[in-house]
Amino acid sequence: MSLLQLIWAELKAILADKTIVITVFGGVLFYSILYPLPYLHQVPTEQQLVVIDHDRSSLSRQLIRHADASPKISVIAELGSIDEAKRWIETGRAHGLLVIPANFRRDLLLGKGVTLSYGGDASYFLIYSAVAEGLISAGLDAGQNIQRLGMLAQGDNAKAVEQSLNVVKLNSIPAFNPSLGYTPYIVPGLFLLILHQTLLIGTGILGASQWRAQGYWQQVSPLKLVCGRIVAFMLVYSLLSSYYVGYCYYWYDVSLQASVGRVALLMLPFLLATSAAGIAFSSLFTRRDLPTQVLLLISMPILFVSGFVWPTALIPEPVVAISQIVPAVPGIMAMLELNQMGASWQSIMPQWLQLWAMVVVFFALAYWGVSKRLKPVS
Repeated sequence: MSLLQLIWAELKAILADKTIVITVFGGVLFYSILYPLPYLHQVPTEQQLVVIDHDRSSLSRQLIRHADASPKISVIAELGSIDEAKRWIETGRAHGLLVIPANFRRDLLLGKGVTLSYGGDASYFLIYSAVAEGLISAGLDAGQNIQRLGMLAQGDNAKAVEQSLNVVKLNSIPAFNPSLGYTPYIVPGLFLLILHQTLLIGTGILGASQWRAQGYWQQVSPLKLVCGRIVAFMLVYSLLSSYYVGYCYYWYDVSLQASVGRVALLMLPFLLATSAAGIAFSSLFTRRDLPTQVLLLISMPILFVSGFVWPTALIPEPVVAISQIVPAVPGIMAMLELNQMGASWQSIMPQWLQLWAMVVVFFALAYWGVSKRLKPVS
C-alpha cells in the first residue's frame, strides 16, 4: 500500500466512524456557536437592582436616580428590608442590592464619612462586577456633588472647585480588547484548546479501535502508518483551523494583528505535535471509549494552566512545568501574543521552537507505541 493509498484509507476510516465525525466535525462546529453565545453582548448591562433607602432624603433619591441612569444598572424596586432584598436575589428577580443608611444626607453635609452597602449574587462574576462597578461610580458621583456644593458654599471659585475635584483624569484605552468584552478575551485561546482536544480525541478513538482488529493498518509499517495518519488528520484540521482562526475570529470581532502566513506558520507545528501526541496517546488504549473519558478529565486543568483565564503566577510551579509537555499550552500563548497582541515573531520564537521539539518527541513516542501495537492478530 502506497502512502497516498494509506492517507485515503485513513480519511475514509475517519469519515466512516460516527463517533469521530461527531467529535471532530460536530464538536468543532457546535462549540464555535455554544461557547460565545452567552456573551455575544460582550458586557453585562441593565442589571436589576433593588434599593433599601433608610434615609429617604432628596440626596438619597438623587443617588438612586444616578444609579438607575448608569448603563450597567436598572433600579427595579425599593424594598423595606435587607431580608426581602435577599429573597429577590435568591429567586432571580434581582441581581444586586443597595442599602442607603439613615442620616445619609446629614452626615455628608457635615463632612462625615458615609458607608453605602451593596451586594449581589457573586456566583455570576460578570454580573456581580457590573453591579458593583455601577454602584461605585454612582456613589463617587454623589460624593463629589456634595463636595462641590460645600466648596461653593464656602465661596470658592467654580473653576478651582472643578480642578480640585478632578485632580487626576484617567484616559483608559484598552490595547488588545477594545470592547472590554468576554468574547474577544476568551474565545481565541478557547478555540485553540477545542482544536487541541478534539484532535487528541479523534486520533485516540481511531487508534484504540484498530489495535485489536485486522485491517489496512496491519499491512503497512509503523513509520508509514504514523506518517499517513498525521497527514490525514492534518488535512482535516487544516480546514477546521481555517474555520476557527479565520472565519470565527472575524465573525466574533476578535482582534487580529498577525498575517495569515505567520498564523499558518505557528499552526503547523501545533497541529503536527498534537496529531503525533494523539497517536502516541492512542497506543495506550484498546477500548475506544477511554481516550474521550481521560481527555475530558484533563480539559479543565489544561484550560487553566494555559494562562489566558487564570494567571500562571497563582498556579504551583511544578504544575506549570509539567503542563509544558502539552502542545496546547505553548500554542495558545504564542497565538495570543502573535495574533491578538501584535507581538513580533522573535518574541514567540521560544514557544514555536518548543512546539517543534514536541513534534520530534511525540513522533518518536507515536512510532514506538504503534510498533508495539502492530502485531499480527491471532
